Amino acid sequence: MTLHPFATMRSYLISTLTVMLSLTLALTPAQTAHAQQSAYAGFDKNQYPGDAALPTLHRYFAFAGYWLNNPPGATHNTWQGKRDALLHNGFGFLVLANGRLDAEITHTSRSTATTPAALGAKDAAAAVAAAQREHFPTGAILFLDQEEGGRLTSSQSGYLFGWTEAVAHSGYLPGAYVSGQPVPDGPGKTITTVQDIRDHVAAQHLHPVAIWVYQDACPPASGCTMQPPPPNASGTPDVTAWQYAQSPRRRDITASCSKTYAPNGNCYAPGLPGQILDLNVAASSDPSHGR
Repeated sequence: MTLHPFATMRSYLISTLTVMLSLTLALTPAQTAHAQQSAYAGFDKNQYPGDAALPTLHRYFAFAGYWLNNPPGATHNTWQGKRDALLHNGFGFLVLANGRLDAEITHTSRSTATTPAALGAKDAAAAVAAAQREHFPTGAILFLDQEEGGRLTSSQSGYLFGWTEAVAHSGYLPGAYVSGQPVPDGPGKTITTVQDIRDHVAAQHLHPVAIWVYQDACPPASGCTMQPPPPNASGTPDVTAWQYAQSPRRRDITASCSKTYAPNGNCYAPGLPGQILDLNVAASSDPSHGR
């Protein structure tokens, strides 16, 4: 029997869709996210997860945050010397240096007669030296961890741009891990730290600062899920990476996605109940270009 051309085309389409579906079901969550959303999932945490956990983590994540100095609240850096292990397991990087809080910047500047900008430049030199020791290539983006949100104080601003400008002259590229959560900024107004930084860069003709934005409010964030939201859905345009889930969750802004987190408010990778994670998404599997 001779098939009608339409029937032949229908059979071809059904066959093609069947193959595509079977391939999709075979993908890991990280690969599926990329195929469907042009997005790569990543994790970060203050404590290095351990070499044994890396193969399981790579089933879900394409890149990892990598501390160059002691993370917040830590007395030592467990990530030091682990770049090769992460590379061996296929990870890209978000390279991160812990910055100083506003109170510390102000106190240190006053006690040492050092300007916030000079203090930032000094800390940048230490971050660059650490990146070189860890063999991150020149041109990699180094992100300064700015934990406090809202509009920058004069001390924070001097410190942050002292840091980013020094990095920009080092052969590496400057970035900042900062808040994208809007906060009140006068009657009927809001501000995000990202907006404030970009305003300063434009007004002072400074080097561009790559943004790793943290915005875990639901929405736009979807909570602790291994299927990340699209990178451009954070509410902040043109970011290098978006941290969309934090551990522990911030209860005041994550009520609508609370069930995606563990009962204790933390986020864990499947099969690794002891690994407390923050979750990220980016349009690249190596957002810092650290390979």
